[in-house]
Amino acid sequence: DHRDLHSFPTRRSSDLQAFAARDIPVLASSAEALEHLRADEDAVDAHLIGETFASDPLMSLKVLVAAAQLGRERRNADAETVTSAVVLMGITPFFTTFGPQATLEHWLVGQPQARDGAEAVLRRSERAARYALAFAAHRMDQDAQILHSAALLHDFAELLLWCHAPALAQEIRRLQTLNPNLRSLKAQQQVLGIELPALEQALMKTWHLPPLLAHITDDRHHHDPQTQCVRLAVRVARHSSQGWDNPAIPDDVRDISALLNLGSEPTLRLLQDIDRETGPTLR
Repeated sequence: DHRDLHSFPTRRSSDLQAFAARDIPVLASSAEALEHLRADEDAVDAHLIGETFASDPLMSLKVLVAAAQLGRERRNADAETVTSAVVLMGITPFFTTFGPQATLEHWLVGQPQARDGAEAVLRRSERAARYALAFAAHRMDQDAQILHSAALLHDFAELLLWCHAPALAQEIRRLQTLNPNLRSLKAQQQVLGIELPALEQALMKTWHLPPLLAHITDDRHHHDPQTQCVRLAVRVARHSSQGWDNPAIPDDVRDISALLNLGSEPTLRLLQDIDRETGPTLR
């Protein structure tokens, strides 16, 4: 059963390998869009596929993992975005690799709390990706699309937790509700025996995802401007998820304005303008 709590990975490599081999469901909208694209394969290019799945961290992750599994002899570059992954794979092999997809909505049927938890992470991830792209564009960073991809994937381990072990995800949430001062990492360590960022880095290594993507999503490299761009995008997306009155927002605005070399008021306006766009929802 895909919800077997006992198979959630510890630090043992055998547990990690088993977890890494599990299927990853995608959004129903992505599964549907994939079939529309398949029906008109001759009119499809890598850019269209990349755009189609730009808001779905689960489908994006699956495509990047599939591209990373290609033999080294077939690769002359790493794929850090869905578009570059499809270029690497080829259009027909992409559709051969990705048949009809299991959906997150079906995966979590009858589990309203898990759906709510997964949807919150999905919305936050998509908003973080938009922030990272805007920050990168403002800084004229040539890797803007990679930073968008990194921010979208930043919390994929939390999404996988809601998919594969929703009871554990709910226990982490319960502990933090009981003790609002309990930090997320401590709650994760307490319930899972591993912090989700450490699990995420271990999975990326297991899947042989590109080193640049792993580096940018690793908050420990906080002096790197690209990592900073993603980290601050994720941070402000998290803090503003319930509105703009979170007491942590002024610190976020201060740090983002320093990154962008922009005043505080223009920075806040920029953040709120980006936030007016709408992201993905579960059906």
